[in-house]
Amino acid sequence: MPELPDVTVYIESLETRLEGQALLDARIVSPLLLRTVDPPLRSCFGKRVRRLRRLGKRVAIGLDDEYWLVLHLMIAGRLHWRRPGAKPPGKRGLAAFDFSNGTLILTEAGSKKRASLHVARGEASLERLHRGGLEVLEASLGEFRDAICARNRTAKRALTDPSVCSGIGNAYSDEILHRARLSPIALTGKLGSEDIERLYHAARDVLREWVDRLRAEARGRFPRNVTAFREGMAVHGRYRMPCPDCSAPVQRIRYASKETNYCARCQTGGRVLADRSLSRLLRSDWPRELEDHSAP
Repeated sequence: MPELPDVTVYIESLETRLEGQALLDARIVSPLLLRTVDPPLRSCFGKRVRRLRRLGKRVAIGLDDEYWLVLHLMIAGRLHWRRPGAKPPGKRGLAAFDFSNGTLILTEAGSKKRASLHVARGEASLERLHRGGLEVLEASLGEFRDAICARNRTAKRALTDPSVCSGIGNAYSDEILHRARLSPIALTGKLGSEDIERLYHAARDVLREWVDRLRAEARGRFPRNVTAFREGMAVHGRYRMPCPDCSAPVQRIRYASKETNYCARCQTGGRVLADRSLSRLLRSDWPRELEDHSAP
């Protein structure tokens, strides 16, 4: 799922292309995409783009008269900038938004169409789509501490809950926790002041570094190859590969369709966390220490 760094660079790229341009038409291919009926989408036609905002992991396009197009890409949604009148591609195409200088195309890989489009009017209507999470790059240490510790939950869950932290998902939470040297299952209620301060600085540093990396990678072009698995990540998507800091094999916890990656040596004192599927299968044979796992 595109997270804060990806969405930030998407918005910066859209700002240079869309500000001042009129929305001429919107061709909706998937009937599941549009989630609102009032105001109708056609009420936005002919209006010019005045600003863009990141709303958590959503891209919000602000038009004349306080209209907003709010796109949530979910896991597999991606944006593409094409020539005027370009058609959405085959099975992946969900919508095409025609502007006076080009067409913004929304695609989604896979059969589960989860991406969404909301039309809103006015700040109050827009804010109802926002989960209210803290903007970590704008927050003080005290504000971060209050948000993270409001409920006793795992550090991983606290970072990825959109009502707690805005724009952080599965990929960057793995990177943040590795940088902070914290276990993904550490309970926030048991974190000391030094742990929270380390987590705060790790979150800000990781997000800033990846915004800068993705911005440099785009080099003024529209972002391509937006993915949760990137060269240069420390642990996310690197199961069994060596940790860049200590060379121990990266471990994982798998649950539902998600996966948490971590370094046992750097984050859990050498303890290998139980994987819900494999540990239940192996029971007493599940290797609980890093040394009991074979090297990759």
